[in-house]
Amino acid sequence: MNIAATDEAWMARAIALAIREKGDDPANTPIAALVVRDGSLVAGAVNRTVERCDATAHAEVEALRAAGQAVGDMKIDGATLYTTLQPCGMCTMAAIWAGVTRIVYGAGRDQVHEMYFEDRHLSTVDYIRDAFKDDLSLEGGVAAHDCAKLYYGPDDVVPEDQQANT
Repeated sequence: MNIAATDEAWMARAIALAIREKGDDPANTPIAALVVRDGSLVAGAVNRTVERCDATAHAEVEALRAAGQAVGDMKIDGATLYTTLQPCGMCTMAAIWAGVTRIVYGAGRDQVHEMYFEDRHLSTVDYIRDAFKDDLSLEGGVAAHDCAKLYYGPDDVVPEDQQANT
């Protein structure tokens, strides 16, 4: 299986996890992330910020926490982080600290409502470049359409009291 097909297969599993755990209503923030190393799933998680009253409980951070527990180390060198939504700066830096070598995401910031990203117009690419991580690759747009359907779109009207990053 080639790398694109492998990425599609893992992203399909991430989408399935998001829907299984959070449904497909954007109001439930069905973001999912998987940590994969050597072709095997190490850990998977969904966004739990509301349930845990924890701003750091993003799907990517939750998956990295679970992966660390699974391998018995904070470092998951050589792993790929699959996430249904382009990771924010916090999640990108967590991946860098964990030793992830690839980040593969589905929907990008231009395909979803601005509420999903910090209001400073910084992107995952900026964080990787600024961290001088030439050993970390970023692949966006994998199953982007299917991932974007899980979230509010760029033109959707979302009441301000339902927006996490306003």
